[in-house]
Amino acid sequence: MTRTGHNGEQSPLLGGSPLKGRGMACAAVLVVEGLEQAAFFSITANLVLYLTSSTFGWGGTQASCACLFFGGASYLLSPVGGWLADVYLGCYGTVALSFLLYLLAPPELYCAPTIYTGLLLVALGVSSIRANLTPFGADQVRDQGGDAMRRFFNWFYWSINVGAIFSLLLVTFVQQNIGFLAGYLIPVACLALALLIFLLATPTFITKPPTGSQVSAMIKLALQNCEGWGVWGVRAQPGAPSPEEDRANFQVLARILPVMLAFIPHWMVYFQMQTTTYYLQGLHFHTPSIFQSGQDHPSTLQGYTFPDVWLLLANVVVLVPLKDHVIDPFLARRRLLTSALKQMTLGMFFGLASILAAGILERERLQGTRHNQTAPQVMGKGLYPTAVLPVWWQIPQYLLIGLSELFTGIPGLEFAYTEAPESMKGAIMGLFFFISGVGSLLGSGLLTLLSLPTHSWMRCPEGYGSINSCRVDNYFFLLAGIQSITCLIFTWISRRYRHWLP
Repeated sequence: MTRTGHNGEQSPLLGGSPLKGRGMACAAVLVVEGLEQAAFFSITANLVLYLTSSTFGWGGTQASCACLFFGGASYLLSPVGGWLADVYLGCYGTVALSFLLYLLAPPELYCAPTIYTGLLLVALGVSSIRANLTPFGADQVRDQGGDAMRRFFNWFYWSINVGAIFSLLLVTFVQQNIGFLAGYLIPVACLALALLIFLLATPTFITKPPTGSQVSAMIKLALQNCEGWGVWGVRAQPGAPSPEEDRANFQVLARILPVMLAFIPHWMVYFQMQTTTYYLQGLHFHTPSIFQSGQDHPSTLQGYTFPDVWLLLANVVVLVPLKDHVIDPFLARRRLLTSALKQMTLGMFFGLASILAAGILERERLQGTRHNQTAPQVMGKGLYPTAVLPVWWQIPQYLLIGLSELFTGIPGLEFAYTEAPESMKGAIMGLFFFISGVGSLLGSGLLTLLSLPTHSWMRCPEGYGSINSCRVDNYFFLLAGIQSITCLIFTWISRRYRHWLP
């Protein structure tokens, strides 16, 4: 077996690689992705706690909106990075430049406009890496066949989870119990190491020159269909699709777009569950100390609390191996959920069950607070009036949202990749991430709307970070209603999509 570098030379490949080719290049991409995701999850998992601390004193709703803004922008800006790679820099150059932008974004800013500006710059770096590192890694095994491609995406997903585990286990603990500055230095080191590995692995990579963006071609074809315009001239860039290919790609895009748009309400609900409201809810449950010791033998670590975001570890520690070794083989043997759309529909229902569980739990917590069943608890630099219920009651909703991610996110990527024509796989993948960002920003807008003085559900005037005067339970049930509509839409799509094919 041989490995082809970007210079076309052949060299032996060490055996045992699960990717069946170009082991060094793929390993470098996977390590880089894991390190980058460790930095990304470190930011999203602690941004709410950071902004509601005494340093900033933001309200819980305001901090949640900032987190949703960052999460949405990190997806919404993906087409910018894809366009930059297509037209000017290629995937390799765009990834390297994005890491530099990621690293140079300011760490501590103390007023809302500058904080949002810093988050926007980081989101631009994140989105550009997200849009280009995935297809760049797939390029390394593209000529090895479909099986190698599927294996690469499996390992790529695992590298994302490894980065998440690292950030949730170590970085969140440091930020919550030691300090935000110490916790911030860890993701900075991860990004610097990722960039170094990426640059050192350059001789092993297959790189492709930019061939031009198809955005203008799609717009022109849309205008042709609407107004009957004539055919334009052939573009000069070598390797660019012909006008006939553009027309075929446009037809595929018109078929896929309704499915992508149907994802918007799901992402609107999902990102709030994963990154903001679930975590904000968890800050108001009793969080036990990790290290216990008797009075005669006090521990220097006594008083360090269990970070609520550690509950997300169920997604990667338990559910991913379970799906890979048990669920998927079971479904394959019985020929159940054979299409990506059917799996996505099941994932939608898991998401609905998760948000309903969160709403029921929140209503129970609020009943306790009305009867003064609360106790003050220090989290980071903030003091939160928490319920006597332990944070473990959130485990069911986190398990359900983890199942929703496995059955929605991964098949969604599979659907975007397999349904797209060869010359538009990157564009369709960018559209998938873009739609995710639209949903996240709409969720932020909904949260902001319900926080206005004319509404009462999410307006929490009592102290920074406290949601005891809010009706988060009603908010959860509103999200459940939105998710219910999404479930019905995807049930219909999963049964009718094949009839849309020409």
